[in-house]
Amino acid sequence: MIEAHKDTHFWSETWDRKLENIFEIQDEISLHIADKLREFTGHLEIKEHLVDKQTGNLDAYSLYLKALFHFNKWNPEDVILAIEFFEKAIALDPKHTESLVGLADAYSFMGTTESYPWQEAYAKTVEYTQRAHSINPKNAGVHYQLANLSFFTDSNYADAMKHIDYALEIKPNYPEALQFKSFLHILTGEMKVAHRYLQLALGIDPLNFETLFYKSYYLYRNKEYGRAEKVVHQIIEKNPKNIPAVIVKAYCMLKTGKFEEVINYIENTLSEKLLPDEKLGITCLAIILKGDLQNGLELLDELKKEAEKPYSFQAHSYLFLALVNLNKFDEAFDWLEKALSIKSSILMLTFSDPLSEIIHKDARYASYEKRLYTKTNLNQHDSVKTPLLDKETASAYSAKLLYFLVTEKPYLNPTLSLRELAQLLEFHPNKLSWLLNEKLGKKFNEFINRYRLEHFKQLAQNPENKNISIIGLAYESGFNSKTVFNTFFKKEEGITPNDFIKRQNSIN
Repeated sequence: MIEAHKDTHFWSETWDRKLENIFEIQDEISLHIADKLREFTGHLEIKEHLVDKQTGNLDAYSLYLKALFHFNKWNPEDVILAIEFFEKAIALDPKHTESLVGLADAYSFMGTTESYPWQEAYAKTVEYTQRAHSINPKNAGVHYQLANLSFFTDSNYADAMKHIDYALEIKPNYPEALQFKSFLHILTGEMKVAHRYLQLALGIDPLNFETLFYKSYYLYRNKEYGRAEKVVHQIIEKNPKNIPAVIVKAYCMLKTGKFEEVINYIENTLSEKLLPDEKLGITCLAIILKGDLQNGLELLDELKKEAEKPYSFQAHSYLFLALVNLNKFDEAFDWLEKALSIKSSILMLTFSDPLSEIIHKDARYASYEKRLYTKTNLNQHDSVKTPLLDKETASAYSAKLLYFLVTEKPYLNPTLSLRELAQLLEFHPNKLSWLLNEKLGKKFNEFINRYRLEHFKQLAQNPENKNISIIGLAYESGFNSKTVFNTFFKKEEGITPNDFIKRQNSIN
């Protein structure tokens, strides 16, 4: 653990374990790292276990990881491979919740992109989600998938938000749920809130291309088209078949007036990658926006024919955008009403998209916005948490802690951890962490090192210790690193330990 901007090394450790139970090893290491982060950076509430045992079958887990690798590429070819791996994992362990959730997510992707018949895809999504829910109803992934179903099958924004909040309550560091939470706020234009959740996801999984896609989508919806295009370019360089990324790239090009470039891009680069409705819709928009109304109206007629199909959700979406950009607002709202009656969920994305912004000032827009993005008052993940200790209990705990430090001097143990001190005091570690940060205003590491520093100063001022080296006295005071000792001493006292000793000698 290194504080990068100061190049200060705090902590490191190595593990040597037999790979007999990967989940126990993950849990052990995760808890230890979380404890160290808490000691150095401030209060965190840490559960008794951070990694649950997913399965007793290591082969099933290996197949699950392979499936995730392919799924995260976000293109139909790889998602089909992911489905095969998920199915093999479930064959080995029929109760592996994560693989069932993965299958549900994979079929959801195939249905949303119309790479698989929509009805069949979402029937499978519902089936696997329900199976996962019956096995583990408090699994964060299950509620993430329920949020997807609420949004993409029921067009129910409020239920989607409710499920994603519950997923984050169960697993606050779940990047997929954080991304989806950000996405829901993006749609309603709450960009500061969306950015906060996106940054949390990026902090947890900064190299995941799905996470990077959501970053590009945030930038696009925030009208930072140049930055968005740079991010999707990075994604497409690594994975040219990532359909959502190439679509956002095309949208950025449309918003920056690169109409001919978009048409060539769609025709020459993406011809085999995009679905027919996606290709038709983007081309139609490019031609309309560049002012070629004759050809634009011809493509509009094609879109209308495709949009007559109840599950051609991409065509529904592009027809709305095309009508908006032709200034046919009455027809656009009429079509919106019809599409919403059949729960055409992709329109929930398109409705507030920058490509439809010229209709946003229409008086009818606000009523549809309220109808599409119905809010819920239930937002447990954002609620203010009750303090872990009331005022009276916190005072009693503080008194016990300070008395114990003075009388027992546990800080002289160079490996003392917050968890060990909590055990000695018979406190829960989360409560001790909260007490230090909220009541005493100190991080565990600096709090303990302050006691070690005072002990060092007492030893250094004792003439009997004049033949012991400075670092020797530091080690006797509980410090276990020369660098940490010198850095902390200079920070707290404003002078080096050597200057302190010289000053004491001159006084004596």
